[in-house]
Amino acid sequence: MLESCFEKAFAETIPLPVCVVDPNGKVVGSNHHIGEVFLYDEIVGSDFFALTGVKIGDLLECAKLMEDNPYKMIVRNDKTFHLYATKEPGSDSGNILVFFYDISCYEELKKKYEDERSCVCIAQIDNYDELIAITPPDMRMAISSQVDKTIRKWAADNRASIVNNKQNEYVLYMEYIYMKKLMENKFAILDEVRQIETEADFPLSLSIGVGIGGASLEETEEFATQAIDQALARGGDQAVVKFDNQVTYYGGKLQTVEKTNKGKSRVIAHMLKQMIEASDRILIMGHSNPDMDSFGSSLGMYRVCKMQGHEASIVLDEVNESLSVIYRQAKDSGNYSFMNNAKALEYANDKTLLIIVDTHRSSYLECPELLDKVGEIAIIDHHRRATDSIKNARLSYIESYASSAAELVSEILQYSGKKRVLNKLEAEALLGGMTIDTNRFAVKTGVRTFEAAAWLRRSGADTTEVKRFFQTDIESFRVRAKCIAHAQIHDNGIAMSICEGFNREAQIIHSQVADELLNIKGIKASFVAGRNDRGKTTVSARSLGALNVQVIMEKLGGGGHLTTAGAQVDSSPEEVLETIEQILRDSMADEEKKQK
Repeated sequence: MLESCFEKAFAETIPLPVCVVDPNGKVVGSNHHIGEVFLYDEIVGSDFFALTGVKIGDLLECAKLMEDNPYKMIVRNDKTFHLYATKEPGSDSGNILVFFYDISCYEELKKKYEDERSCVCIAQIDNYDELIAITPPDMRMAISSQVDKTIRKWAADNRASIVNNKQNEYVLYMEYIYMKKLMENKFAILDEVRQIETEADFPLSLSIGVGIGGASLEETEEFATQAIDQALARGGDQAVVKFDNQVTYYGGKLQTVEKTNKGKSRVIAHMLKQMIEASDRILIMGHSNPDMDSFGSSLGMYRVCKMQGHEASIVLDEVNESLSVIYRQAKDSGNYSFMNNAKALEYANDKTLLIIVDTHRSSYLECPELLDKVGEIAIIDHHRRATDSIKNARLSYIESYASSAAELVSEILQYSGKKRVLNKLEAEALLGGMTIDTNRFAVKTGVRTFEAAAWLRRSGADTTEVKRFFQTDIESFRVRAKCIAHAQIHDNGIAMSICEGFNREAQIIHSQVADELLNIKGIKASFVAGRNDRGKTTVSARSLGALNVQVIMEKLGGGGHLTTAGAQVDSSPEEVLETIEQILRDSMADEEKKQK
């Protein structure tokens, strides 16, 4: 019961649930409205924190700071309440008055508003042209009909309005309450479409882009367009949801299907030629801590610029041990211009063209500051598009089906109009980039990969010389051997290992160890972590295709491809591998739940 005169008057005049709490957090009184909050007959003597899960000190602090919303919220008795606390007026006891405001109707209205928001979903059949081209005429109608039936049923199940824009594209409009269920089920439609039988040597797949939370339906549709572009650039067979400024990915289980038509390479080569001719200065840049693919692609683009009669410079601060041989050979030849980061920043202006190879992420660049100094940007990359991709590029040639950036550059070079365009070193550097990124042509290789390699061989590349580029010193060999020997093999076919110490060539060693572990029978994926000489933990992930390692590395802030990926993190190698194990466990649990 309420004891003081003030409290009695308060109980009679205030039509709100209220209780009095002493400085020790014990409830010392309440009015008769408190039954609207708690079902208990008597709460006097109870601990306030035990009743509500809210600390009195937190309530007082909110009121003291005069925040925009100085409340804590609880749900009791199927109702939602805001809690507000204040010191008891005119009392020296230190007791605190706690008011309970019933906001259930507002919360219900808020939920109804959120659930009925319009979402725009764009669904596109991947590689539709290739599929139709190789499908017998009598099967085409059956496949198209089956796909159309599956997607329309999916729309009907989610009470969506559907429009068939093109032969391979559908636009759906639905309420957020149904979209939320699709996200919870991780877009099971992706698996349904994949099960449709075709005569093609690759499975049918779907790409989905979803826009949510735009200020208008027009902006929401723009979100969906950006999302589908992201899904396609990442290789398809996945759903990308853009909710305001947040992007979430689902699916991505299939290896990207190689495009048989090289028409895009010809168009890109023509556009690049125009950009080069219109620029006063040209800089070529790869990712930081460059590998053979980044370096070889840089030399290839340097040759493209020279063929157009323009000088160019390759931005490179320092090279690691794995590139020392070819870099020294290139520099000693006197045929190439190299520029460090500081000099490149002084050199660049608004008439400068920056050609970026083997990455499309600003955080991975050799010199990210150059992005704000140049006038035009062109990107040539083979990694699946990430959230932090460079936004203001005039030319963005990102093809995740390609084995390497070197493959894309080699195709561009073939449309230069000359029979022999490369010298021996450039051909070997490009072939070396393809060799390292395909694990010696064992993974992620298509017909176009071998065609590009054959063209480089005809251009003078010596495979024996390429092999010499990959030779390592005895100490690195010992570190690699020790790391392989200490690898742990898990029951689910996952191999994990930690390289001890702080290795200057950590990124190279870890990728080599991860590749080697895949040679062990029963291994379907490998993860190798260790510290580099800057104290950063680098992780290399490899897969034979059954597991999408790119999705796992993205959760650590990295990226890559379905079978080849990596990341750099601040956590210890042990913590990183524990995190990966947890991600794998969660993924297996989701799969089991989906099957049930």
